[in-house]
Amino acid sequence: MKRREFLKTAGVGLAATAVAAPAIAQSSPSLKWRMTASWPKSLDTLFGACTTVAKYVSEATDGKFQIQTFAGGEIVPPLQALDAVQNGTVEMGHTAMYYYIGKDPTWALFCAFPFGLNSRQQNAWFYDGDGQKLIDDFAGKYNCKALLAGNTGCQMGGWFRKEIKTVDDLKGIKMRIGGWAGKTVSKLGVVPQLIGGGDIYPALEKGVIDAAEWVGPYDDEKLGFYKVAKYYYYPGWWEGGTTNHMLINLAKWNELPKSYKAILEAACGFANVEEQARYDSRNPQALKRLVAGGTQLRPFSLPIMEACLKASNEVNAEESAKNPNYKKVLEAIAAYRNDEYLWWQVAEYGFDSFQIRTRSRS
Repeated sequence: MKRREFLKTAGVGLAATAVAAPAIAQSSPSLKWRMTASWPKSLDTLFGACTTVAKYVSEATDGKFQIQTFAGGEIVPPLQALDAVQNGTVEMGHTAMYYYIGKDPTWALFCAFPFGLNSRQQNAWFYDGDGQKLIDDFAGKYNCKALLAGNTGCQMGGWFRKEIKTVDDLKGIKMRIGGWAGKTVSKLGVVPQLIGGGDIYPALEKGVIDAAEWVGPYDDEKLGFYKVAKYYYYPGWWEGGTTNHMLINLAKWNELPKSYKAILEAACGFANVEEQARYDSRNPQALKRLVAGGTQLRPFSLPIMEACLKASNEVNAEESAKNPNYKKVLEAIAAYRNDEYLWWQVAEYGFDSFQIRTRSRS
C-alpha cells in the first residue's frame, strides 16, 4: 500500500473511532450515587442487602456505576429514607415502606400489614401479579421508583417484660411496633411507639417502653433484647412476610441507560433472595441460643390472635372508607391472598405440617 493511501485509510479509521467513542461513553456513563438505609451496619442481614446491591452493580459495570452505602443516621435519620430519595438528597434508599404511613397508610400494604401476605406470596404478587404495577403508580406520586430488595420472612411477635396471657394483658403496654400494626394494637389498648432499630434497646432498658418487636431471633439477639425482656412471643401476625424496597429517585432512574436499569433490577432481585436466605439460615441457631440462655418462648393465644384479626379488619374498613388508594391496593392483595391459600392449603401446608410433625423421626 502506498504511503498516501495508508494515511487516508488510517484517517478514516481514526475518524470512525472518534465518532464511536462518545456513543460508547454515553451508553456506559461513570456514575457515583449514594444510598441511605433505615438500618444500622451491625445488622448484616438488612444492611447486607445494601452492600450486596452496591457490589454487584459495580462489578457488572466494571466500576463505572458506583454506589456508596450509608447506615441510618449517617446522612438522614433511619426513618427518613423516603424523604431523602424523594427530594434528591440521595439517589437511593433501602427501607421498609410501612415507616411512611404518616404520608399515606397505603405504603404499609406494599411492605407488611396485619394478616397480609407471607414472603413467597409477596414475591409472587410483585413479580407475577399486580404488585409492581400498583407500587409503580403509587410511588411515582412521590417521585420514586421502588424495587424489591429483601424480605425477612415471617417475623416474631416481640419481647415483653411480662407474660401476655389474655387480651386484657395488652392494655396500657407501651410497645415499639413498626408500621400499620400500631393502629391495630392500639384498638386493644397498646400504646404504639415507632423507634429506629438502633434506638430500641436503650428505650427498652430504661423502661421508656415495655415491649418491642424488631424482626426475629438473629437480629433480635444482635440487638440484645433478651438482656432486658424475658418473654419472646410469636408469631408476628402483623408481618407475615416483610418486604424491603430499594427506592430510587424517579428522575435519576429515568436518566439511567437501559443496561444500568437492568443491572440494578437484577442486583436488587438477588438481594431480595439473599436477605431471606440469610434469615432462614441464621434464625434457627439464634433461637436455640436465646432459649438456652433463659428466654421464655411463648405463642400468642388463639383468643389474642382472633381479637387482633377483628381489630385489623376494623382498621382496614375504616381506612378504606376514606382512602381510595388504600382500598384499591387492599382489595387487590386480599383477592390474591385468598387464591394463594387455596394452593398452599393443598400442597405447601400439607407438606410442611407433616414434616414438622415427623422431623424427629427422619
